[in-house]
Amino acid sequence: MEKIKIRTEKENLHTRNQHRLGYDFDDLIQCCSDLNNFVFVNQYQTKTIDFSNPEAVKLLNKALLVSKYDIPNWDIPTDYLCPPIPGRADYVHYIADLLAESNDGIIPKGETIQGLDIGIGANCIYPIIGNTTYGWSFVGTEIDEKAIQNCKKIIENNPKLIDFISLQLQTETRFIFKNIITPEDKFAFTICNPPFHASAIEAAKANLRKTNNLETTKTNQPLLNFGGQNSELWCEGGEILFLTEMIYESAKFPLNCFWFTTLVSKKENLKSIYKTLQKVNAVAVKTIDMAQGQKTSRFVAWTFLSENQQKSWKF
Repeated sequence: MEKIKIRTEKENLHTRNQHRLGYDFDDLIQCCSDLNNFVFVNQYQTKTIDFSNPEAVKLLNKALLVSKYDIPNWDIPTDYLCPPIPGRADYVHYIADLLAESNDGIIPKGETIQGLDIGIGANCIYPIIGNTTYGWSFVGTEIDEKAIQNCKKIIENNPKLIDFISLQLQTETRFIFKNIITPEDKFAFTICNPPFHASAIEAAKANLRKTNNLETTKTNQPLLNFGGQNSELWCEGGEILFLTEMIYESAKFPLNCFWFTTLVSKKENLKSIYKTLQKVNAVAVKTIDMAQGQKTSRFVAWTFLSENQQKSWKF
């Protein structure tokens, strides 16, 4: 009988990330028995799954949400984005660090800390992680009604989430914060996984590269292992136009949010992002690097609050 190697720590993940030791497939199969059909021992004598298989990835997520976050009832419709949970968790943990910097080094916890998830998708992952880890409450926005309905189903099927996550359909797709943020709102942060590509063709090409990186045999057919609808993967003008519009619109709500944040997939977009943030007179801008899967990702955070306003903000 071949010996299975012990899992090694993923030191590139955040120190509080529950997934630093990789996947314990024996434990995960106990949480989701269907996952067993997709687990195999690879050439390095390590248990794994085929990450280019959409069903395998979804079942892995279901098992992780049970095992690590006590969310027993989670599912997404076919062809919707199925996010890699360890990377999403990193974003949440680094936001917690960002909030702690303005709270005497203490991570603020509890439902009074409210986050705004721009483009919650059908998966509800950021609010689930943020609430179960830090007790935060969330408003999740989306332009896709089917995605919103699935998030509603997830929340209803996991009653512990009901009082902490609310959903709002953005009825005007050209806006991001308008119609969502009210004059009374005080969000500690926004969080966003923007559409990275400028067209369906560009998204398909990127997915083909990812699929070939994951598989040992090459293919000419992109396989949406993490899924994704058009609004999740691409928009006219791509990531840079979306983020430019987000920045300009955020300037209209300077006192309603402490930190506006967003993932930035393409490093070459940072220069333009910084220039736009300078134009709208952002008081402080931070870029936090993260290791997400096979690549380094990052998110940019900015605030319009003066130093005195930051100090007086009640977490």
